[in-house]
Amino acid sequence: MPRFTAHGLHAATKLIVTAMGSNGPEVEEVADHLVRANLAGHDSHGVGMLPAYVRLLQAGLLVPNQTPETVLDAGALLVIDARRGYGQRMTGNAVRAAIAHARAHGACILAFRNSAHIGRIGTYGEMAARAGMAFIGYVNVSDHHDVQAPFGCGQPRLGTNPFCTAVPGPDGNPVLLDMATTTIAAGKARVAHNKGVAVPPGALIDAEGQPTTDPTPFIRDHIGALLSFGGHKGSGLAVMCEIMAGAVAGGQRAGEPEKGGILNSMLAVVIDLARLGDPAAIARAVGETTAHIRSARPAPGVSAILLPGEPERRAAAERMDQGITIDPQSWADITEAAGKLGLSAAALEAAASSNATGWVPGRLAE
Repeated sequence: MPRFTAHGLHAATKLIVTAMGSNGPEVEEVADHLVRANLAGHDSHGVGMLPAYVRLLQAGLLVPNQTPETVLDAGALLVIDARRGYGQRMTGNAVRAAIAHARAHGACILAFRNSAHIGRIGTYGEMAARAGMAFIGYVNVSDHHDVQAPFGCGQPRLGTNPFCTAVPGPDGNPVLLDMATTTIAAGKARVAHNKGVAVPPGALIDAEGQPTTDPTPFIRDHIGALLSFGGHKGSGLAVMCEIMAGAVAGGQRAGEPEKGGILNSMLAVVIDLARLGDPAAIARAVGETTAHIRSARPAPGVSAILLPGEPERRAAAERMDQGITIDPQSWADITEAAGKLGLSAAALEAAASSNATGWVPGRLAE
């Protein structure tokens, strides 16, 4: 399978996003975000999203260089409508604004509406944690067919509806929970389809509501549904993500008229930990909690006890060293999408094979 350095993949991504019409800062933010998702092991939210972004662009459902609307700025309450702007740029700026508001007021509730796909939610949790903040984010997914069957449903009625919480850790790395409320993310089903492999049992149902491990009808024909993780508990969290991001934050909701796009809305809470006590003492307390968990004997078959965020950091270290593998179908889809923008396969390959340097992953999240 094609293998690329992170820097080469970053250069190729910049080429495509530039051809989509984005300006320099937006190009940098989108490329940084997507490649970091691949580095973290979440290929579902990495450069494999580019074909969808090109489709959205050409359908008028993603707007490069968009100016968001600040609906309300009331100190600790901030409401922003992204107006279908490029999600990584729109959300990055919104979370940076929420961090600044939290520094001024102790906390900020951010109601962020109607952005084109915002990518890996954990990126924004990392951004807040590195600024000394705690972060809680409820996200919904709308403007296209439902993909998640909540507990007890034989048909889809929600998006994948991610949830994220992050807090600074004692070693400078955040403890970060970032998860879809489905058993697997929709993008992981796409990756499985492209690789021609099954999804895990318990992740999908077919058109009749029966369990299946074949992702092809779900991805190719929009038949069937992803299941909520954890039965009624994960389903309940998915419902609350929909309500908090849609009904409360004011974004588009599941079940409303759709245009075939990908819209995300988010209700986020950002808390300045310096207002709650000594940040170093809070970080030590976080470390004591994680150390207590690690003191347990590993369960049979488990080699190491990992805390939220650690699998991603391990994956990033490994992939920075060994490269990032993209399955052939996903790379073919990316090449085809680039062609729709007037980019040749040779130009894309040259960028991806380059020894470009100067990019520091995550610098924009600091």
